[in-house]
Amino acid sequence: MTEAISYAYAVARDADGSLEEELSGLPGVADAPVHLVRTGHRGDVVVAVSPVPEQDFQEDALRAHLEDLDWLESVARAHHRVIEALAARTTVLPLRLATVYLDDERVRQMLDVRLEAFADRLSELAAHVEWGVKIYVEAPAADESPAEPSAEPDLSPGRAYLSHRRAQRHAREDAYREAEQAARHVEDAARGVAVDRVQHRTQQGELARGPGENVVNDAYLVPLEHAERFRTDVLRAAEGFPGVRVEVTGPWAPYSFATPAEAEPLKRAAP
Repeated sequence: MTEAISYAYAVARDADGSLEEELSGLPGVADAPVHLVRTGHRGDVVVAVSPVPEQDFQEDALRAHLEDLDWLESVARAHHRVIEALAARTTVLPLRLATVYLDDERVRQMLDVRLEAFADRLSELAAHVEWGVKIYVEAPAADESPAEPSAEPDLSPGRAYLSHRRAQRHAREDAYREAEQAARHVEDAARGVAVDRVQHRTQQGELARGPGENVVNDAYLVPLEHAERFRTDVLRAAEGFPGVRVEVTGPWAPYSFATPAEAEPLKRAAP
């Protein structure tokens, strides 16, 4: 028989005690049912958890799984599905992907220790959503093949090559200048509505979506009543910058703002 441990998705507020019933039948990671863990001190702050196979989340196994994009995507989709279901009903503090504990009792202990910090943060984030703002530079690649000498008949092949490289470099420099200006315009527009911002590391490789180089990857915390205004203002501020693409995603549960540094989840369960 495979041993199970507790996978923790998020901390949430269960003001009227009906949250678990509303989540009944929702599949979590490994299609396991989701339930709530609460303390005896105040039952309105809960942790959403589900049992997962211990063998998949031990340190060595988890390290290997994180290199398996299919497995990682499956876990991430289930994790996000539970959090979005919670966020549709209440204020939620998403926990990091693959946060696991030895059992529900360890989850309860963690919640007990950090109960007040979680309760305060839930109050602060009530009626707020997260928007993501990414800026991409769509400039000629540095290794793009130079023009054929015949394209510039008055130049020797060597000078034509150097001329093309110089023009290419200038085009890239112009695109980055446009991106810097766009970023300033976008930030000014966003700050007119948002109450907080987190600057994430820019995305590269398979994490980057679509063409171009990701040069800004920000998250903004926005009052729910201004959510659509935020999107409209940011997209309008990004207009008129050639070679620059701005992507606005959301609204999401406040993933980037969920847990203050002093209330990080306890270290992942040891074997």
